[in-house]
Amino acid sequence: MEALSELGEFLKSRRAAVRPEDVGIGPQPGRRRVAGLRREELAMLAGVSVTHYTRLEQGRGNGASDSVLEAIARTLRLSEDETAHLKRLARPASPSRATSARVPQVSASARQLLTAMTEVPALVLDRRGDVLAWNRLGHALLAGHLEPDAHPNLIRMLFLDERYRDLYPDRAEEAQLAVASLRLVAGRHPDDRRLAELIGELSMKSGEFASLWARHPVRTCTSGVKRLHHPLVGPMDLAFENLDIPGSSGQRLIAYTAEPGSPCEAALRMLGDLTAVSAHSPRDRTPS
Repeated sequence: MEALSELGEFLKSRRAAVRPEDVGIGPQPGRRRVAGLRREELAMLAGVSVTHYTRLEQGRGNGASDSVLEAIARTLRLSEDETAHLKRLARPASPSRATSARVPQVSASARQLLTAMTEVPALVLDRRGDVLAWNRLGHALLAGHLEPDAHPNLIRMLFLDERYRDLYPDRAEEAQLAVASLRLVAGRHPDDRRLAELIGELSMKSGEFASLWARHPVRTCTSGVKRLHHPLVGPMDLAFENLDIPGSSGQRLIAYTAEPGSPCEAALRMLGDLTAVSAHSPRDRTPS
């Protein structure tokens, strides 16, 4: 994941997505040979030289100024997340030591908090989407088909685990959001070896992932509503919140809640009752 190579591919993908008529470029004689804007058109609209912009697409524009990058972002109609991503790619940090492959640990206080959240599905993830810990209801909601002490990667499951994929009626939208979030993380942590291995694995094993990754989506999502169809209790719309854990190198706690008095709250309560019964079975193990 060389940042400057990524920069060129990102710019090309966004340039191809802009329709000339949307930025005031009228029809021209002859057939256009490229999708979206030509380099010359983008450079003119952004007020930068064609040579300067071309160097950026070729990965030779290290040191580009904020004003130039912001002009290009405005012309390409980039979102706030995409603009920040563009700047990181254009001005990559000095190479650092590759991130350790050691699995990060969850603090005792975070585990205690998860355990105390008896009526709220919750889990702790690292920046790659690896489950580091979850409470009983969090496990039952997302991965009841796995052992409670499993530590799966939710992005890997979304593309390679059919039972997890079946939780999401809007699987295509969920997949796009997952890839867009992963792109953002990859841009922030280009030296993360385990992250690069995850991206490589999914690119080889999932055509859907590879296709989405090639589009260079970039987006962060810290809260919203998840539409789920649980195999035990049926459909649920659950609000979710991502809460960053300070000083934990990218760890975050995700909690899911239902609207009070709604059928979704009743379904979530039913799931809690069902898992409370199974938790007392001698065959089950306590989550790590």
